[in-house]
Amino acid sequence: MLYWLAQTMDFAGVFNLIRYLSFRAGAAIATALIIGLLIGPRFIGWLRVRQGKGQPIRDDGPQTHLAKRGTPTMGGLMILTSMVTSVLLWMDLSSIYVWACLFVTLGFGAIGFLDDYDKVTKASHKGLSGKMRLVLEFLIAGFAAWLIVNQHGNTALYLPFYNGPAIELGPFYFLFAAFVIVAFGNAVNLTDGLDGLATMPVIIACMAFMAIVYLVGRADFAEYLGIPHVPGAGNLTILCGAIIGAGLAFLWFNAPPAAVFMGDTGSLALGGTIGVIAVTAHHEIVLGVIGGLFVVEAMSVIIQVFFYKRTGKRVFRMAPIHHHFEQLGWAEPTVVIRFWIISFVLALAGLATLKLR
Repeated sequence: MLYWLAQTMDFAGVFNLIRYLSFRAGAAIATALIIGLLIGPRFIGWLRVRQGKGQPIRDDGPQTHLAKRGTPTMGGLMILTSMVTSVLLWMDLSSIYVWACLFVTLGFGAIGFLDDYDKVTKASHKGLSGKMRLVLEFLIAGFAAWLIVNQHGNTALYLPFYNGPAIELGPFYFLFAAFVIVAFGNAVNLTDGLDGLATMPVIIACMAFMAIVYLVGRADFAEYLGIPHVPGAGNLTILCGAIIGAGLAFLWFNAPPAAVFMGDTGSLALGGTIGVIAVTAHHEIVLGVIGGLFVVEAMSVIIQVFFYKRTGKRVFRMAPIHHHFEQLGWAEPTVVIRFWIISFVLALAGLATLKLR
């Protein structure tokens, strides 16, 4: 909105800064952060009154988690409110990439909200059926992928550490892109099991992709680095900034001991949004590096279920893998901070792929 005003009106001086991506990205961080911090206390209080007993805690989970009973969930609504408001203020709303990303954000957020609502109202940790969730997620992700490809017309897969020709996927790219978005959304959702565990790695991943989408959107930098150039993708730096600001505000209340849980409302939406940003920038494989922590969390669940169904034995003491380390005796803050460190290192490794081609 503010960007449109700057373009249509003859602003001078400081108001001319609105036209610059770097200024709007910083402003998006500050705006989302301030909104999140302002609405947080009342929002959490409202959730506590509406939910009563808060998010159901699994009896078969770590016993230390039973003390968290009564903590409200659906804190993702707070993240989405501050994030979307900031995006609408600072982004170029004529960009189809903006709307493709917001479609995934709000669509996945709605699915997560229905899941959280079902859990809270029925006092059960089951929520919506897995099949229904996946069908809805793939429909949303598939439409977003179609919007993106219809804009830039590129259906190639680019490999890191390789400067040769890209792999042309053709029509199969739509399925691949949808899978990336859905898989990453659910990977972040699985990671959100400890206070602050998913929030900071999401922020770190968005910091990395803020740099990537800016470089991809610049023809000169993209040519120099040997990465795909996607005209207009640079606008997504503002979206990344909005997620960072909203995430930092949420972390203020989600830090141990958490006053509110993100819930599926936030984790699905944030994961899906990072996935669609990676698809837009044609850095889907690099997403697996930068978001490697989320990938490992998801794989630990898949491995655990696969082996348990076939052998009756568990590979990990408990899945997702952060619970495995809790069962080994690690304190919750220890698990969280060490996983943050791993996430930061993986983000640096992902950024290193930009030149190592």
